[in-house]
Amino acid sequence: MLRPLLRYGADVLHTPARPVGEITPQIDQLITDMTETMYAAPGIGLAAPQIGVPLRIFVVDLSIGRDPSGLIVMVNPEFVERDGMQLEEEGCLSVPGFNATVVRPKRAVVKGLDRHGHPQQIEGTDLLARAFQHEMDHLDGTLFVDRLRGIKREMIVRKIRKLSKAGKW
Repeated sequence: MLRPLLRYGADVLHTPARPVGEITPQIDQLITDMTETMYAAPGIGLAAPQIGVPLRIFVVDLSIGRDPSGLIVMVNPEFVERDGMQLEEEGCLSVPGFNATVVRPKRAVVKGLDRHGHPQQIEGTDLLARAFQHEMDHLDGTLFVDRLRGIKREMIVRKIRKLSKAGKW
């Protein structure tokens, strides 16, 4: 089932998510809904808070559904390692229409549970490392806009406020 995507300003997006206690059929359905919503958007990653669920779950698929083995599901993820640095432009499904260059790790290793509750550890470099950091930020109540400084951040936030007042956000 497709779920509505929340936008910048929604409280749940700015609050740290809670750990998942156990993998239940409801959690499994949530993961399915998240995956379908991510593909429909289309996007390469989605965190549970983006659909209004304050739990520590994210899905990532750099193939956007073209490679069945490309889907990564992480429940209660934690960073094991992060190193290097990359500067690339990125956007976010919760901040549609806006992009900015954000500092991210060049390499990231994340551990957590898969959708069946089995422990897993995945290393990502380049775009996958960026996606891991982006989604982990969502679980910590941070959006890419929050990582910006100065005029770029002010411009985006000001435009979002203007769109909100006009009822277009």
